[in-house]
Amino acid sequence: MILGIGSDITDVRRIAKVIERHGDRFLDRVFTATERERAEKRRNRVETYAKRFAAKEACAKALGTGLRGGVWWRDMGVVNLSSGRPTMALTGGAKRRLQAITPKGHEARIELTITDEGPMAHAFVIIWAVAASAD
Repeated sequence: MILGIGSDITDVRRIAKVIERHGDRFLDRVFTATERERAEKRRNRVETYAKRFAAKEACAKALGTGLRGGVWWRDMGVVNLSSGRPTMALTGGAKRRLQAITPKGHEARIELTITDEGPMAHAFVIIWAVAASAD
C-alpha cells in the first residue's frame, strides 16, 4: 500500500547561488556527510547537491509533514544501494514519522528517482508498505 508520494523540482542555479553565498554553513545544515562526500567527488557537484535537495523536499512531502513536525534536512539522506539505485536513509524525526505512518505488521519501503536537465533537478519519492516477513 502507498503511504505517501512526493515530488520536487529545484533550480540548480538557485542552489549554486546559495552555496556561493553561504558555503559550508548551508551544506552542513542541509546535507549529510555521506551526501557531501559523494557530491564533492563529482565534476558536476552543484547538480548533485540540487538533486539531493529536491529528493529531501520530495521525501518530506511524502512523509506528509514537509520540513516541520520534527523532520529536518539531515534526517533525510540520499544513499545508493549496491546496485547504484538511489533511495533515502531516514534518521531522527523523519524516521519517527515513517514509523508512525507505517501500519503495524508492515515494513516501509522508499522508492526514489532523481534526475537533472539543466537548469532543473527533479526528484520523485514513493513511500509504500509491505507485509513484514516472518523470519
